[in-house]
Amino acid sequence: MSPTVEAEDGGTEMFGTLVSDMQTGVTVTGKKKITGTLKYLTEGALPEYWGAGNFLALKFTNNDESVTSIKVGLRPSESGMDPVELDEDMNGAFQINDKDNQKLIVISESADYTKTDVYDLSGLTLEGEE
Repeated sequence: MSPTVEAEDGGTEMFGTLVSDMQTGVTVTGKKKITGTLKYLTEGALPEYWGAGNFLALKFTNNDESVTSIKVGLRPSESGMDPVELDEDMNGAFQINDKDNQKLIVISESADYTKTDVYDLSGLTLEGEE
């Protein structure tokens, strides 16, 4: 069973920034499509580390007790980084540079199987530089 993927709550602070300052109207459909608007960030921990841009904040819920690891990432990724394992907060922020070609990858691993889910980001609206 795949983890549930949904927009992180707007009142949550991630990397020193409120999610409501990062995005609005983000939804994840059952067809693995993510829509909504990502604001352009120039200040804070995320742009300081990754550079100014648009960041997507998501929350993951493990629905299967047999799953021992959930890894998430983007393909292609600006950094070329492989998906990373979620920490106990089960959330993540992702810099979206090319919504039409990047995909969110979610890998669930258990003793019996590995399952990869791919989420379409083309429905996102990326606000431009201010």
